[in-house]
Amino acid sequence: MSMATGAGWWRPESAPTSRVPAGAFPDGAESQGDNPIPFRALLAFTFVLLVAPQSFVPGLGSLRIGMLTAAAAITAYLFDCVARRRPVVRMSRELWITSILLLWAVLTLPFSYWPGGSLSLLLEGYFKTLAIFWLLPNVVTTLPRLRRIAWALSLMSAPLAAYGIKQFLAGRFIDDGSVKRIAAYEAPLTQNPNDLALMLNLILPLAIALFLTGRPKTRALLLGLIALDAAAVILTFSRAGFLTLATTIALYVARLLGRPRGRGIAIAAVVLVLIAVPFLPGGYMERLSTITDIKTDPTGSAQERWADTIAALRFILHHPVVGAGVGMNILALNEVRGPEWKQVHNVYLEYAVDLGIPGLVLFVMLLLGCLRAAAGARRTAGAAGSGEPALLAEGLQASLIAFAVAAVFHPVAYHFYFYYIAGLALAARGVIARGAVIGWPPPAGLGEAAA
Repeated sequence: MSMATGAGWWRPESAPTSRVPAGAFPDGAESQGDNPIPFRALLAFTFVLLVAPQSFVPGLGSLRIGMLTAAAAITAYLFDCVARRRPVVRMSRELWITSILLLWAVLTLPFSYWPGGSLSLLLEGYFKTLAIFWLLPNVVTTLPRLRRIAWALSLMSAPLAAYGIKQFLAGRFIDDGSVKRIAAYEAPLTQNPNDLALMLNLILPLAIALFLTGRPKTRALLLGLIALDAAAVILTFSRAGFLTLATTIALYVARLLGRPRGRGIAIAAVVLVLIAVPFLPGGYMERLSTITDIKTDPTGSAQERWADTIAALRFILHHPVVGAGVGMNILALNEVRGPEWKQVHNVYLEYAVDLGIPGLVLFVMLLLGCLRAAAGARRTAGAAGSGEPALLAEGLQASLIAFAVAAVFHPVAYHFYFYYIAGLALAARGVIARGAVIGWPPPAGLGEAAA
């Protein structure tokens, strides 16, 4: 496997010296000679991951279509690289950080509370997640592809949100003490109401970005998708979901108020939120009140999670370097506060408990690096007058900020949620850095070019 690392992983990669005229990749076209098969297989994998047709069509489950579509995307990409004699990997700063994080997880296996369990999590989960994270910036290489994947995610959120709303209206709830919570969508990333809210919250900024760039004919559809996603997040009764949704709304309102052409949209959004308050479902405000007063939570979940947070901090204090091993925070918490067999509901604490302070630092560096990638792409495209890529990059930045907030409340350290959006952020940076949107060479200020 060949790799190109540039002058050093800590430095920006130098831009190519050849010039490609602006508009070299016209709207709707693939880059010259690029193989569309890996990208189409990636879209198929995304559909299986989110919509999960295997849950509704008998026989599909035994075919393992998720693994097949992912393998098809990776295999097609590798064959294309070999056939065209192109590097398989161009190591950006973020990929180096991810590689070091993975290496640290492997090196700590002998010290894991259950080495076999940690190895199983790496082989059956984390490796797959990182494979898609690596693939995204390598196959989402043009503005049309970035737009298509944003549209795909936005449209795929519709059945997830519609299912949640249908469950609420039909009165189908799960047993969660005195709080009625909808049964979640049967897919790998939406198996409970909190996960459903998280997934919808991560997609929502992309739908907003498409709305801001869309034509009048598509804006009505996108506005409907945005309203559908937001309503479903509320109906999950997820406190983390509400905080994440509020973060996204506040972020976009603040940004739109600073733009002359966006102030009307921002004011309309605030008015709609205020109008919607009286129509919130019964018991929702009482549910939110437990965010600040955890003792009033009738389900006991707020109290349990606070106790787990304290237990995790105590464990980290006594095991600051190595931790309990990747995925072993359940056993670590059992050791501190008794055998309750529950995860710590905090991504940052997951990394710290599992992989020690080094693991936490590496993940935070990765998160900040991907945020900088999206922000740099937004600034550069905006400065060049390329509105659509700037707004798509802004949407990805908002999704990453949303995840940074949601991560305080979710045990999803090794899952696709963050790594899929992060991979798209690196892809957006790469699209602009290659001149696929605004010509070549890319303007100064972008930072490190993505692979």
